[in-house]
Amino acid sequence: MTRLGEYMAKKSASKAHVAKKTGFSKSRISELTLNTSTKLRADELYLIALALDVNPCELLEFVCGHLKLSES
Repeated sequence: MTRLGEYMAKKSASKAHVAKKTGFSKSRISELTLNTSTKLRADELYLIALALDVNPCELLEFVCGHLKLSES
């Protein structure tokens, strides 16, 4: 499961609901929530946040907050 998948599970969000609200296919939402090698685009993250009725920055922090700059 991806970080987006974890977030949606935490919010008890339905993939079908998010797909309907965003206009993305159910298969794209499933891919984004289950496949760790799938890249989440910024426009997708923004629309998913709106569909979940959360601040896009909150979702971005949850999904990408583990990333760090290299020390060099």
